[in-house]
Amino acid sequence: MIRVLLVDDQAVVRAGFRMFLDLADGIEVVGEAADGPEAVRLARRLAPDVVCMDVRMPGGNGLVATREITSGADGTHVPAVLVVTTFDLDEYVFGALEAGASGFVLKDTDPDDLVDAVRRLAAGHGMVDHTVTRRVITEFARRQPVGPVDAPESPLTPRELDIVRLLARGLSNAEIAEELVVETTTVKSHLGRAMAKIGVRDRLQVVVWAYRSGIADPGRNA
Repeated sequence: MIRVLLVDDQAVVRAGFRMFLDLADGIEVVGEAADGPEAVRLARRLAPDVVCMDVRMPGGNGLVATREITSGADGTHVPAVLVVTTFDLDEYVFGALEAGASGFVLKDTDPDDLVDAVRRLAAGHGMVDHTVTRRVITEFARRQPVGPVDAPESPLTPRELDIVRLLARGLSNAEIAEELVVETTTVKSHLGRAMAKIGVRDRLQVVVWAYRSGIADPGRNA
């Protein structure tokens, strides 16, 4: 059973998400919060697998809450955070990605897509709403400083680096496989090992790492 915590300052939004998620097999909404501080408290007490986080809340910043929840500083269970927002290129979205969010969907997303996003994050697969994936990655890349040429040697193999760079350009596993002329399963295997080496839990945070470290080139993402 996938345990979900809903965070939004609007009760009607939480009610709608609860209805969609409670109807889905294998998903249970275990709590609701109306602001960031309450979300942090409930995340620590309830240990959800996924937190659906609104980042623009007058009662408490969801970006700060995301950073606290994903830091694991208190040694407790670290859930995946799914940012749910009204705007596809909201300033808060990029801050949330930097804070450790694992996924991003729009509030008007199809209920089935919301359920799919929760399942993907629970399984360790970060995701961004398919309608804005490349736009978000491109804009995020533009905001990141390019790492120095003489940056410390990467822990990744040359093939893993190739895959990470293509992932940072917004390519899917199938597109990466086609680009490198390998099987999709090979891409998944290399990506899994890369994630373990750099200490991230999902694809989206691999992209964040790639730009922070200078592995990915923002100039190739247009």
